[in-house]
Amino acid sequence: MACLVACQPEGGGGQRPVAGIANSEVAALRPVDAVYVLRDRLLARDGAGFARLAVPPALHAELELAWRTGRSRWPLDELPLDARIPRMLAALQVPNADKALMVTFRSQFAGADADIDQAIRTLMVFGGQYVQTDPDSSQAEHDHSHQAIAAIGTWALQAPLADPKRAQRFFSVLSAAAVRSGIDGKAGNQAFATLGMTQSLNRLSPFLATLLAQLHQQYGLDIDASLRGLHVSLTQQTGDQAQLRLQYTLAGRPIDAVVPVVRLDGHWYLRDFVARAETSVGRTAGAL
Repeated sequence: MACLVACQPEGGGGQRPVAGIANSEVAALRPVDAVYVLRDRLLARDGAGFARLAVPPALHAELELAWRTGRSRWPLDELPLDARIPRMLAALQVPNADKALMVTFRSQFAGADADIDQAIRTLMVFGGQYVQTDPDSSQAEHDHSHQAIAAIGTWALQAPLADPKRAQRFFSVLSAAAVRSGIDGKAGNQAFATLGMTQSLNRLSPFLATLLAQLHQQYGLDIDASLRGLHVSLTQQTGDQAQLRLQYTLAGRPIDAVVPVVRLDGHWYLRDFVARAETSVGRTAGAL
């Protein structure tokens, strides 16, 4: 594991510095650590480690089984457009995929800045409406998502998305990463079921790392900077329930959000993550 935050004394509410501690995973012992330990797994490009620390061990074991039977794809469910991942991999894995994608790009997007801007604005509106009406999200998640959509939308309007040279590099590098993943995109969700959760996440992590790197290198979206600059503070705690305040900068815009966390078997977890993972395996939310 590439990164793990250094421990602070109990009760400290400030940001924990990232330190390089290899081959270590430490479950959250304080409310704020429920966010920091997951942040560090993201910085380490460790999807399997993220899944292990995001839910209690018993639920993690159920998720492993549910992946094998096709009943769950958590934590991919937490990603935008998670259902399109197999299709995206399949499109990038065909021979000369980058060339085919560039043909489509040149015919539809190259130089079409005004059209792209209009499409982005439309997506921002629909994205905001979807978030507001999503019954599986809490009001705190709605508020957080609205801020994130606005930040990403503003970035997209300013990014050189119509530049064919950047697009060529983006498609070429991403296509190679999709092939290296060894996940058969054409097999769809069956590929994930065959591999199981841990191996699927291990193979997906380098691909998603390449995607983030290319978004930064070609288009200036630095997600790692947002993660490293994250500040988490405890605002309220009653027994095994607590609320955290998240403050960070995304695409140049400040984000200020509240997230609930819960203590289960002595460790702290993001409440909404646990609830969705429980639902994905057929548990009644809060059964732990």
